[in-house]
Amino acid sequence: MTGMKKTTEKNLMVFSGRAHPELAEEVAGILGTDLVPTSAYEFANSEIYVRYEESVRGCDAFVLQSHTAPINEWIMEHLIMVDALKRASAKRITVVMPFYGYARQDKKHRGREPISARLMADLFKTAGADRLISVDLHADQIQGYFDGPVDHLMALPILTQYVKEKYGHEQLCVVSPDAGRIKVAERWSAKLGGVPLAFIHKTRRTDRPNETVANRVVGEVAGKMCILTDDMIDTGGTIVKAAEALMKDGAAGVIIAATHAILSDPAVDRLKNCSAVEVIVTNTLPIAPEREFDKLTILSIAPLVARAIREVFEDGSVTSMFDGHA
Repeated sequence: MTGMKKTTEKNLMVFSGRAHPELAEEVAGILGTDLVPTSAYEFANSEIYVRYEESVRGCDAFVLQSHTAPINEWIMEHLIMVDALKRASAKRITVVMPFYGYARQDKKHRGREPISARLMADLFKTAGADRLISVDLHADQIQGYFDGPVDHLMALPILTQYVKEKYGHEQLCVVSPDAGRIKVAERWSAKLGGVPLAFIHKTRRTDRPNETVANRVVGEVAGKMCILTDDMIDTGGTIVKAAEALMKDGAAGVIIAATHAILSDPAVDRLKNCSAVEVIVTNTLPIAPEREFDKLTILSIAPLVARAIREVFEDGSVTSMFDGHA
């Protein structure tokens, strides 16, 4: 009787939901593989159906989906894709969410509120995820919500490299749009060679989402090219008000830099017409061609995501990608 042949060769497979296939294709291309052919459609009552067109048994699966609008639909598709992989005997399932949906509700600000970011982690765990990969989480503690490894990637090297090459000759100043994001601004400052820091003191209305009321610049910005950094731009209200406050305080110019371009209405109009000279974002979320504008620069996050996938697949170190700061 011949013994069973044991195969120890690992098999990398990349899957994509329908929210942002261009990014997934770019990532797969860098990894030298193709996306696994997938059937996905809605029933008449909008329930989602997913099926993979080839065997996934024993594979190391990386399933990409960007949580963009309509966000609940794409999160549900992502969960269903994970469930399908689990039931088809994938060996390990890594959920790649360049933008983590519901990350803003990471704690209770007031009574009777949910902590939706934690619920998201629980949903993916229940669906069958072994590991998460995400880019620039809204709050670092979200890494602790998932019971398993979480690779928290940072767009910082990509954004700072671009700024350094284009504006390195200017007198720069890094500005945080609020006191809570000073840590991120400090990382930016270090990457740009220790340029000075400032922040905007603002008060947010708790009864109205996406609305701030007062802006005061704390720090010396006169005559400097200010880099206003944030993790996301949703309606653009906060960041545009901050840019105007900086110009009022004598800034030579303002560059807006953010990882996630959610760009809900009326963000595009606000950014187009604001005083910033350039708005730099990444493609963690899809940006429809009609929402692009002259001063918008979109940098690709695909090389970063592909490298993280390769490190995870080869049991390497994701932390090493960020000089130990990951």
